[in-house]
Amino acid sequence: MTKVVSQDLGTQPIGKLLVKQALPAAIGILVMSLNILVDTIFVGNWIGSVAIAAINVVLPVSFFIAALGMAIGVGGSSIISRALGSNEKSKALSTFGNQIALTLSLTVVMVFFGLYYVDAIIPLFGGKGAMFESAKTYYEIILYGVPVLAMCMMGNPVIRAEGKPKFAMMAMLFPSVGNIILDVVFIKVLNLGMAGAAWATTGSYVLCGLYILWFFLSKNSELKINFRHLKLKSSIVSEISSLGFVTLSRQAVVSVTYLLMNNILYDFGGETSVTAYAIVGRMLMFALFPVFGITQGFLPIAGYNYGAKAYDRVEKTIATAIRYAAILASVIFVILMWLPLPITKMFTSDVAVLNETPSAIRWVFAATPIITVQLIGAAYFQAVGKAIPALLLTLTRQGFFFIPLIFILPQFYGELGVWMAFPISDVLSTLVTALFLHIEVKRLKSKMETQTNSSK
Repeated sequence: MTKVVSQDLGTQPIGKLLVKQALPAAIGILVMSLNILVDTIFVGNWIGSVAIAAINVVLPVSFFIAALGMAIGVGGSSIISRALGSNEKSKALSTFGNQIALTLSLTVVMVFFGLYYVDAIIPLFGGKGAMFESAKTYYEIILYGVPVLAMCMMGNPVIRAEGKPKFAMMAMLFPSVGNIILDVVFIKVLNLGMAGAAWATTGSYVLCGLYILWFFLSKNSELKINFRHLKLKSSIVSEISSLGFVTLSRQAVVSVTYLLMNNILYDFGGETSVTAYAIVGRMLMFALFPVFGITQGFLPIAGYNYGAKAYDRVEKTIATAIRYAAILASVIFVILMWLPLPITKMFTSDVAVLNETPSAIRWVFAATPIITVQLIGAAYFQAVGKAIPALLLTLTRQGFFFIPLIFILPQFYGELGVWMAFPISDVLSTLVTALFLHIEVKRLKSKMETQTNSSK
């Protein structure tokens, strides 16, 4: 099966391949983002707009701890897939065991400190005023389940490394559907309010964890470890860390961005502005799912053909991915520019939030049609194993441009400057990525000419 897929990556038409690779990735992203979207709609309508803001305060903490699991999962899965491919089963087992030990130990320690310093952490992340008590209630319950979430984030890439993408997709479906059902039970039926929303989310983590545990214990998985595989090996830990660093850096910047935005917006508009940002954040996750799907589908095609020195196919893959993603992004752009108020009304009936959020949506998504160049460009350097450009371009958008802009622009434009920072950082990061990509495509063409001349 693996050989057939690999051969397809180097022989099938690029457009057909891209759709084939992008579709399951897009479905997985859609399910996850729909879960977050519906969860936010339920919370906003059944508890209140302040509850949406409170959840947004907690998000960067739980997100970063879970990101540790994701980074360990991505780094380790690369080792496992190569080890299985070269029949180094013992290395694959040791890597998986080390992933489990690392994820559990790091997340449990972070949860301990997170709970111990809860009263200091909540205000630090923007949970002030009326949001504090709601955020604290949600935070404490969520944190108990975060180690399970981290284990799920670690386990999912490992399932893919074993060549079982359908099982990996199911691991995302179970908690997403479960969370929606549990929301209805805990919030609507049992009327548990903010605690109900937290228990529903934590329960969805447990569902995901149980499914992944079943997978690895069943005959579907090749990775049957025992206690000796849990012993940390410096060489494996080092390799996992280096490969997962790009992923962790990206997620860390996202968490820092949430922290800064929650505090800056609270200073300008209190709970209303933080709620508006929470709604915008959910739309960023949901609306762009087909574009993210194409980005994920692009990775293996570009990487395989680059490794096979089929540079003409690499160049075509870049162009096709950008074209497909740009078309989808343009459609998304039109919808969001046209319907920002009806979209906001799905989340809340709060008049103040309804007045602020539509304008914020328009600003945040203003550069959507061109951002595909930045996403595909950064993904390309990751696909071909050029870690430093991949890391720099991944951090360019939020780290190098957006974060400085949210401090500079509000000094001249007030709260509007915060929202203006989104499209400006998108344009600047796209220009930088386009320059890197242009230089890289010229190199590819040079290599193609060399190949042509040597074959004559």
